[in-house]
Amino acid sequence: MTWAIFGTMIVLLLLGFPMMVPLIAGSLIGFVALFGGFSQLDTMVQQVLAGIRPASLIAVPMFIFAADIMTRGQSATRLIDLVMAFVGHLRGGLAVSTAAACTLFGAVSGSTQATVVAVGGPLRPRMLKAGYKDSFTLALIINASDIAFLIPPSIGMIIYGVVSGTSISELFIAGIGPGLLILLMFSVYSWFYAKRHNVPTEPKASWGERRDAILRALWPLGFPVIIVGGIYGGIFSPTEAAAACVLYALFLEMIIFREMTFKQLYATAKSTGLITAVVFILVGAGAAFSYVISFAQIPQQILGAIGIDEMGQYGVLFTISIAFFIGCMFVDPIVVILILVPIFAPVVQSVGLDPVLVGTIITLQVAIGSATPPFGCDIFTAIAVFKRPYAEVIRGTPPFILMLLTASVLLIFFPQIALFLRDLAFPGSAG
Repeated sequence: MTWAIFGTMIVLLLLGFPMMVPLIAGSLIGFVALFGGFSQLDTMVQQVLAGIRPASLIAVPMFIFAADIMTRGQSATRLIDLVMAFVGHLRGGLAVSTAAACTLFGAVSGSTQATVVAVGGPLRPRMLKAGYKDSFTLALIINASDIAFLIPPSIGMIIYGVVSGTSISELFIAGIGPGLLILLMFSVYSWFYAKRHNVPTEPKASWGERRDAILRALWPLGFPVIIVGGIYGGIFSPTEAAAACVLYALFLEMIIFREMTFKQLYATAKSTGLITAVVFILVGAGAAFSYVISFAQIPQQILGAIGIDEMGQYGVLFTISIAFFIGCMFVDPIVVILILVPIFAPVVQSVGLDPVLVGTIITLQVAIGSATPPFGCDIFTAIAVFKRPYAEVIRGTPPFILMLLTASVLLIFFPQIALFLRDLAFPGSAG
């Protein structure tokens, strides 16, 4: 049955069907095989509905909606201007500003693809004009957007938290350390790149210009305050923080900045609805698929075949990292999380790993895979947004992927990179 399920899914993928079709087909085959016919398909429907029932999932469309509103308004531009005012004049400052802007926008959107659009759109032309090669520029934008998957709010962490039953609040704060580590690594590399290629520096902003940039960015900087401060100050749950972000985004773009009309708001809401529908279909189908593979003990068969029971914690973490990294090179991150988390859940529990650490490592791996050839989803977002050929988009990615994989190894051997802030915010969860 295992071969029938996965074989059918692979064939459907190769035939070009959207991922929801292989997931539903695999679940259907499993239910028919396990229960001897179609009489128990009502159980499959129940599992689909159970998958989309958790209240935490309400945060997903809310954060998508808020990010879409900000992308169409002034928030992203004002955050970019703030970063440029302080580091744009340094060697490689424009590249550093791009990475930092991705981090800041990730702190208000939680979406890698929204970050590619919002930050890459205005900064790519400036980097090309300054003398950076397009291959470097595209690779920096694509891979720096991975930071948005780690810095709260992270849609990937929300999905992982729902599937694994892990605290989303703890996951959010655990992503801050690895996100800042990656920003530092990208900044250092950008400095060396600019020095090696003699990229000229930008004019240094005066303190008056910096003051103006701070004042212009004060309103957008309210987003991380709402998300991080609201959640860890005990004011909001993650779901309530997502709703507050939507209201705040509407307030900024429609009342303060007056950049969005009701017609544009309708188009934005429609776009969010379409994306949310796809996400929730995937989540529901993934829940049914998880039920099938758990009932059939497929995780035990797969993990037993690779001898994971004989590995220690490090071996398990490396195995998980490789599996998620490779999976997201071919398939959407949400789908990979839905399929692989239930497979690895038993062994994670049996070896005593911290589920928050595991969730942070998984989130990082799916983010890396999303920007890695051959089929990383951020690559195709960049192709669509910047109208550049596939070969040119991926040409400059190897150094960034190497840095991201290095960050993954550091996170495995030094888990306090992620858990230090978690342990401070939630002392009862430490150790």
